[in-house]
Amino acid sequence: MNETTKNTTRTVAVLGLGIMGAAMARNLLRAGLDVRVWNRDPAKTGPLAEAGAHAAATPAEAVEGADVVLTMLYDAAAVTEVIRQAAAGIRPGTVWVQSTTVGVHDAGALAELAREVGLELVEAPVSGTREPAEAGQLLVIAAGAPAVRDTVAPVLDAIGARTTWTGEDAAAGTATRLKLVVNSWVIAASNATGEILALAGALGVEPQQFLDLIEGGGLDLPFLRGKAGLILGDTLDPASFAVDTSLKDARLILAAAEEHGIRLDGTAAAAARLERVAARGRSKQDMAAAYYASTPEDGGSGD
Repeated sequence: MNETTKNTTRTVAVLGLGIMGAAMARNLLRAGLDVRVWNRDPAKTGPLAEAGAHAAATPAEAVEGADVVLTMLYDAAAVTEVIRQAAAGIRPGTVWVQSTTVGVHDAGALAELAREVGLELVEAPVSGTREPAEAGQLLVIAAGAPAVRDTVAPVLDAIGARTTWTGEDAAAGTATRLKLVVNSWVIAASNATGEILALAGALGVEPQQFLDLIEGGGLDLPFLRGKAGLILGDTLDPASFAVDTSLKDARLILAAAEEHGIRLDGTAAAAARLERVAARGRSKQDMAAAYYASTPEDGGSGD
């Protein structure tokens, strides 16, 4: 990589400071970049301002003078709204790293929005939850023109352990498609963890017996142990990947599957479980809270 070109990237605007966005911003600061941050709830900018970021009052203020704009918001509608609000401050040719998980067709619409406001789009959803985000160890799934890759390299290197490039056309949605496949596995594994623990409890089996039995074998999985630990330790707050966000992603996955004529019964069931626990006040807890869709405590066993 051309280090001279790479090092021209100095200022990054981060729009959206939820679980992932705030962690990304902290890692960008640690990498020595000038970071400008904005969030709909201004209170979330405070800790980052104390760490050295510039807290902006508006998206337009945040992006003014930025070399790279990074969005990590809830969905495509939120991304569109915020980028339109930022448009007045955008310098033509600024690179946009779009990391929000969106639907297959949203990628093309966001590429059109980028052209409209003068941004060079890099599609860059990430795989990982709170812990890898805070450690700068996310897996970045990216698509974008080779001409802008040196510009975004310092950003992607700061937030991720590895970047996989899926294509050169951000409008094609190749990164989004791979991200939805990844998240379908995350949702399936998390749902299975909750059901396994609920069944163990119903049958009088100590969960640790099950975990000890599979330890080190082909059935073992760090993700399983992580989610099981959250359930057994009743440590679902703060979330690594919240119920409401995972439910949004499950719906995106189901919509894509339906369009292509395939049935994902497991994802549909997982979405229904997430809907039940969200309706019972657990929407901001970790997605592992879907466990409670199986338990009498929340009425799940009677559904």
